Amino acid sequence: MADAKRTDLRREAGQRTREGLQTATLELIAQRGQEGVTLREITDRAGANVSAVSYHFGSLKALCDAAIEHALERYLDAQILALGSLAPTATLPEVAAAFARPMVRALAAGGQDLAVMRTVARVGIDPPQGWDRLDGKFDQSRREVLRVLTPNLPGVDEQDLIFRTRCAAGLLNWLALAPIGTELAAMSAEQIERQLIPVVAGAFRGDTAIGG
Repeated sequence: MADAKRTDLRREAGQRTREGLQTATLELIAQRGQEGVTLREITDRAGANVSAVSYHFGSLKALCDAAIEHALERYLDAQILALGSLAPTATLPEVAAAFARPMVRALAAGGQDLAVMRTVARVGIDPPQGWDRLDGKFDQSRREVLRVLTPNLPGVDEQDLIFRTRCAAGLLNWLALAPIGTELAAMSAEQIERQLIPVVAGAFRGDTAIGG
């Protein structure tokens, strides 16, 4: 019994160290990009030693990849949760608001939250090879969107809806990276939604908010 308890405590301590390293890495990447991050800075911020990185991840690059992947997974989880809370009778603006909610919150929060979202947006546009583990999350998010989009757009086939969903996701990623994202970040969450939701809804409808 005592041996089992010690094993559990070691496992918990190891998990805390792993999570601390990932958090510190993501914060530093968000500040200066992956190329500007050093192993020493990460371990100092996380209160860990260099050998912990080797033990849990194997290399600095693997740690950076794991941290960014974890952030992207959190983003997808938040999006899935927002979409999953919608009833099948949800309106198109409600669907657009749920789909964009994680990005809206990051833009409104600004600072570190927005910096992390910019990092997520870069890899969300073109996920690196080897991130197949997230395919299920992307598929789940897509299924949730289709579940509530289909009743709103009954004349549009599934492949077209998937294409429009990918366009809407690309638009959100672009907003995080483009100068207009900085303009939005100066607004409240409510103001951002008023600006952004009609555009996302327009992408789902297959038109644009510009001139129409």
